[in-house]
Amino acid sequence: MNIELRHLRCFLAIAEEAGITRAAARLHVTQPAVSRALAALEKHLGTRLVDRSTHHVALTAEGEAFRDKAAAAVAAFDEALDAGRLRRGPLRLGHAWSALGPYTTPLLRRWQQEHPDTPLELLRIDDRTAGLTRGEVDAAVLRGPVDAPGLVTELLFTEPRVAAVTADGPLAARPSLTLADLTAGPVVLNTVSGLTTLDLWPEEIRPTTTLTVANTDDWLAAIAAGRGTGASVASTSSMHPHPGVSYRLLADAPPAPVLLAWRTASPHPALPRLVALAREVAAANE
Repeated sequence: MNIELRHLRCFLAIAEEAGITRAAARLHVTQPAVSRALAALEKHLGTRLVDRSTHHVALTAEGEAFRDKAAAAVAAFDEALDAGRLRRGPLRLGHAWSALGPYTTPLLRRWQQEHPDTPLELLRIDDRTAGLTRGEVDAAVLRGPVDAPGLVTELLFTEPRVAAVTADGPLAARPSLTLADLTAGPVVLNTVSGLTTLDLWPEEIRPTTTLTVANTDDWLAAIAAGRGTGASVASTSSMHPHPGVSYRLLADAPPAPVLLAWRTASPHPALPRLVALAREVAAANE
């Protein structure tokens, strides 16, 4: 059986909806049709992509690896058939939470002055690649390692790490903190679009309790409510101030790389200008 685009769309819907029934509703097809498409795709690849039980649906390790490839293929197809993209349109720059930090406003202003013919749209998208692999943006500001296939990255600068703690808690009274200081209680992790994972901590002091959230707003709300502490980068403190959250330097945490990323397939014609300007703005403000 030949694999078609509909098989990839079904798989991606299952991955995003975490269920076959919800995937079918999203695609406006029947549940058996989605199940058959998944089975055909797994047979073609010779591996199980999804673990199914009566209580949950989750991607296997192979499914996680295939997810980015399927998303890139669907995005490339959709972009190729988008008539609007054949004409010069806006350049869409995605980010997951803090864009370019202190360099965001200088970049936007310089772009508007120097390239008024091509609007630059800054889009916050809660996703591991800020919508880049799904074709929702033309480029993205990403932090930390990037292993999605078909992407090119350029290091712009690095950022110090900070701790985010409850504003009226005991840790907020200290000028700086260490990774070990955060392990007494739960650590709040944004597992959808955040940078921090448990790998930030050495194994001997790794937190034993975590609270997972899906976006920056929920991350801040959980910390403000005293449900745990968090770790992020310095720009988060300026881009996302919160009256219930205090940010303190994480003295022993390694700096985080800030990358500009784009897809190798069908790049926007203005992308080289964005790369050059982002590099120039970051270097001028070091």
